[in-house]
Amino acid sequence: MKPLTRLLAAAAIATALIASLTACLKMDITTPEITKLPPGGVHVLFIGNSLTYTNDLPQTVAGLGQATGDTIRVLEVALPNFAVIDHVLGMSNAVGVIQSQSWNYVVLQQGPTTTLVNRDTLVIATKAVDPYVKAAGGRTAILMPWPHIDEPHLFNAVRQSALIASQSVTGGVFLPVGEAWRTVRETYPDIQIYSGDGYHPGPIGTYLAALVIYERITGKDSQLLPPRAVVAGVTMTVNEETVRRLQKIAHQTIVRFPQQ
Repeated sequence: MKPLTRLLAAAAIATALIASLTACLKMDITTPEITKLPPGGVHVLFIGNSLTYTNDLPQTVAGLGQATGDTIRVLEVALPNFAVIDHVLGMSNAVGVIQSQSWNYVVLQQGPTTTLVNRDTLVIATKAVDPYVKAAGGRTAILMPWPHIDEPHLFNAVRQSALIASQSVTGGVFLPVGEAWRTVRETYPDIQIYSGDGYHPGPIGTYLAALVIYERITGKDSQLLPPRAVVAGVTMTVNEETVRRLQKIAHQTIVRFPQQ
């Protein structure tokens, strides 16, 4: 897409975003009851879609903390086929959840975002959410997902979109989950990280994603975690060697992409 066309598309999106947010402020929107997390620990809100709620990524991250005596308290606002901008435009109560309490991190997740227009939209949505996150005492984190199993050539574009979005706000955090997935695919292709549809995560893929997020938000080496894969409270039948490989890859990925 030509730069001018991209600029016009981004401007149109921004105009629609402002109009929608203004309308939302004027309407009495009924939203589900917001859960208040107990005080203490690291508070993390996940905003995304089925890539987040499949295998319960938030609870898997919380479980990793529990295994090492860390308290990670989580909530999620995740709906099928949602982009971040859908949450920002008031199609969910994500902004209300952010405003409801204090947060350490708010993790934004959407699909691979490999086209330039979708990348621009993600950046616009990230900038729109970030003031709410900062007002709640937190940092905005962008989760890099992964492309379809048949499109490994798109990993670079996926990374670039997530990285640009994380750098578009002050203090933004980059979660290089997709890069860990890429390493597993290239190094240990027999480890099943994808589900049967070739897009959503299998349980081991969610475990790997949780390892990367855990290490980034706690600063602790995921290789020090117990040698078992627990996903959404269920211990997977995975041998210790495989678990250790995943933990090593998660750690090496964080080292490769240090937080700026």
